[in-house]
Amino acid sequence: MTSTFSGIEIGKRAVIAHQQALNTTGHNLSNMETEGYSRQRVEFSPFEPIYLPGLNREETPGQIGQGTVVERIERLRDQLLDQQIVARASGEGYWTARDPYVRMMEQLYMEVGDNSMRSRMDAFWDSWQELSRHPADTAPREAVLERGKTMVDAIHDRYRGLKGLQDMVNQDIQLTVGRVNDLSKQIAGLNKEIQKVRAQGDNPNDLLDRRDLLVDKLSSIIDVTVDSRDPDEFMVHTSGFVLVQGKIGRQFDLEQGIETEGYSRIVWGETRDEAHFRGGSLAALLDLRDNTIQSEIQNLDNMTMNFVDLVNEIHRESYGLNGTTGQEFFQEYPFVTNLNGNYDRDGDGEFDSSYIFRINGTNALEPQAQLGIEGTISLSGATGNVQVPYYPTDTVTEVVTRINNAGGEVVARLNRDGFLSLKGTPAEDPSNPDFVIRHIEDSGYFLTGYAGVLNGQGPAGAYNWAQADASAALSGGVQDYSVAPVAHPSGWIDINPALLRDVNSVAAGFGENGRSANPGNGEAAMAIAAIRNTRVMVGSQGTFDDYFADAVGRIGLLGEQSGRQLETQNLAMKTLKDMRASVSGVNVDEELSAMIRYQHGYAAAARFITTVNTLLDTIINRMGVS
Repeated sequence: MTSTFSGIEIGKRAVIAHQQALNTTGHNLSNMETEGYSRQRVEFSPFEPIYLPGLNREETPGQIGQGTVVERIERLRDQLLDQQIVARASGEGYWTARDPYVRMMEQLYMEVGDNSMRSRMDAFWDSWQELSRHPADTAPREAVLERGKTMVDAIHDRYRGLKGLQDMVNQDIQLTVGRVNDLSKQIAGLNKEIQKVRAQGDNPNDLLDRRDLLVDKLSSIIDVTVDSRDPDEFMVHTSGFVLVQGKIGRQFDLEQGIETEGYSRIVWGETRDEAHFRGGSLAALLDLRDNTIQSEIQNLDNMTMNFVDLVNEIHRESYGLNGTTGQEFFQEYPFVTNLNGNYDRDGDGEFDSSYIFRINGTNALEPQAQLGIEGTISLSGATGNVQVPYYPTDTVTEVVTRINNAGGEVVARLNRDGFLSLKGTPAEDPSNPDFVIRHIEDSGYFLTGYAGVLNGQGPAGAYNWAQADASAALSGGVQDYSVAPVAHPSGWIDINPALLRDVNSVAAGFGENGRSANPGNGEAAMAIAAIRNTRVMVGSQGTFDDYFADAVGRIGLLGEQSGRQLETQNLAMKTLKDMRASVSGVNVDEELSAMIRYQHGYAAAARFITTVNTLLDTIINRMGVS
């Protein structure tokens, strides 16, 4: 039998339901400026009717409704759009982190005015030119030393600027790793809370918003993908590895290594395996520190080392005004004190490597002479040995050019006396030392009998750095070679103190037949000045001027690329976020309209209760015997 008081229950449910809807609208309005908040909507559903199928019931026209209830409070989100934003965020984060540092690098390379490194090097060459005109005077020698000091200061300034920028990026990496660890821990904690709420049959909307916001922040730092197929096991992956699984949030650690010059490597806390990232601000910082900035430092080191070696090569063979010879203009610091370049690389107390930077042949070569022989030269490269073939019709110059363009980490030139000079370059792999020749081999006779570099052909006669006394493989056993320098010569290059003590020790002329140079001989100074426009550099950089032009152009292109990519990523992300805001964002007009609707529903439900109350009052108080 239908209850007399069922109308009161219907009205009560309607009042409660509309009150919850009004509260939800107020919740939306109060959080319209909250980052990551998604608007919520109340979904009403009819309450179960008084009679259900299969139950005993009285004869009625149909099921008797019992009003409305709030089935759930749903947050409005587009999951597909969220996945697109998470996927795109790593690209935006990458270029957002990279762009400011590239701009700072551009400032270091601004070649404006007389204080630029290029202007100071030009002044240095001019001073040698002037000395070649007045080799018997002291004043030009003083100018050479002063211009040399300013040149050294410019190189030091650029190195310190790049190194300081690299240190800054490394600190940023350390802070960013801590942020990733904190985010993964927070997401795992929210997973635990969300699971508890769902176990009670509720929708943890605000917790879900908070988790999605943290995932968005994480996706801008590292490349992540989200797997939410199992609501109780929400997972976050990065680079194919699980970072967050349910209530477990994995952590990263930082490890310092010798091969990274003390900079931090990122490793997984559990396995100690190195972590690799394909996108996000952390990948940008790692790429900046380990590739972009490191490459610029190596280019500067390469220019400096060639500059020092070439000037010293001529100065050693020349005579000063006081008759001294054999002195270097720039002070060099060898990596090892052993004259054979022997070094204990693994630290077991035994020499196991040979650190040799430059090797000169024993036979003078004619640049345009055809070889008349053929074979293949094997030289150490970034990822293995590179092969350089040569043929009977090739000239010496063509073989030298082919070596320099082969992409190896050994380069060649003919020195002033026509001897083939092989040099090590900065190594791409951090585990290999810079400016060390690691392998030289020739299947034919170009490096053996022709140039006089090696003792023999093939693997048996090859030079291999991974042994002590590797110089024994060189022609004659005792060879014109120099050991590798201390790392980063652009940071320590300096004028020879002996020249500063006696300016007349600055060499200007070549001797003849073992006799010192005539005071009026300026040939050595002219030869040093000629280095300026002589093709003495390596690979695509023919002269020192080419180095400066290439460096400025390269940094300019990096800045242009960074700016355009950042603008593109920002526009793409803005479009996606605007689309999400149209779905999930709080619109004041829409919320006020909903509030008025719920308010009228609440008033109608209250009026209905009043009407039912009047009916009940009539039954209870006005019916019966008078």
